[in-house]
Amino acid sequence: MSITTVAHLNLRGDARAALELYRSVFGGDLVAVTYRDAHSVTEPDEADWVMWGEVRSEAGFHVMAYDVPSARPWSRGEDPFFVSVRGTDPAELTAYWEKLGDGATVVVPLAPAAWSPLYGMLTDRFGVTWVLDVAVAYA
Repeated sequence: MSITTVAHLNLRGDARAALELYRSVFGGDLVAVTYRDAHSVTEPDEADWVMWGEVRSEAGFHVMAYDVPSARPWSRGEDPFFVSVRGTDPAELTAYWEKLGDGATVVVPLAPAAWSPLYGMLTDRFGVTWVLDVAVAYA
């Protein structure tokens, strides 16, 4: 298995606009899944916010972004990104999770999610927030 790491930007209501800007600058393909698309709407006015999005170019540029829902604390410039680790082997990702978890605070336990066979989020003992998940192909 191979894994990738990428910056995962945390915005509130601006993820699509940010991704569109980055695509206009770096080229590539933009994929965005809304909370509505994922059947994960908690606030009606946030249904079309980006739950998961990315821009990836053939030149190697890659960034992910999402809109932090109002149910979670968020302040511009605080906790502005995650480090996303994506792979295809759940056992390998679980091993990374367990090692990163030493002294960490679990934000979302590593488990199946509606959008991924395996997803989890933790903040390590240095204050860095990591998202680990099994990659799913989107059409």
